[in-house]
Amino acid sequence: MTVSINDYKAIVIGGSAGSFSVVSKMLAKIKPDFKLPIIICMHRLKHVRSGLVDSLNIKSNIPVVEPFDKDKIEPGKVYIAPSNYHLFIEFDNTFSLSTEGVHNHSRPAIDYTLSSAATSLRGKLIGIILTGANKDGAQGMKQIHTKNGYTIVQDPKTCDIVTMPKATLDLFTPKAIMSPDEITNFLNNLE
Repeated sequence: MTVSINDYKAIVIGGSAGSFSVVSKMLAKIKPDFKLPIIICMHRLKHVRSGLVDSLNIKSNIPVVEPFDKDKIEPGKVYIAPSNYHLFIEFDNTFSLSTEGVHNHSRPAIDYTLSSAATSLRGKLIGIILTGANKDGAQGMKQIHTKNGYTIVQDPKTCDIVTMPKATLDLFTPKAIMSPDEITNFLNNLE
C-alpha cells in the first residue's frame, strides 16, 4: 500500500523508557528535507529542563525545539513536549501547554498529546508508539486509529520495555508493526 505524504499534516510519536535512543537514531536518519512536522512526547524527569533538546539536535537532520504555548506548528521541524508540561495540539494548528495534574503518572502525558492530535488533525495524522514502561499512549493511539489516522507500533521484539506497545496492541490492530529502522524507512519513503 502506497502512503502519500500529502495525505497527512503531522507525525506524532510517543515513547517512554528506552525511547530516547530510538528517537535519536531515527532523527539521525530522517532526510534533512523532510516536510511534515514531527511532534514527540516522551516521559521526562520533571526537574531536568535542559540537555534533551541539545542532545537530539546533535544527531538530528531537522531542527528540534521545545514549543511555547500558542506556537504555530511548522513543517520541517521536530517538536518535543517540554519537561513537566502536557502538550496539546489545537484546531488552529498551534500548541498549548498545561500544568494540570499528572496522567498515567506522567506530565507530559503521551495520551494527551496523541488524543489532542487525533481530535484536531483527524485522519491527517501518522501516530507512532515506541518502547515504554507504562500504558500511557495506548488510548491516544486508539483515538488516532478510530479517526482513520495511520498507526504504527514499534515491534515489541525490538523494545527495551514492551508495556507501552503491548498495551496499544491490546486495544486495536494498527496499520503496521515495525522495527525502528523500518519506521524510519517508512517515513523517508513517504511521497
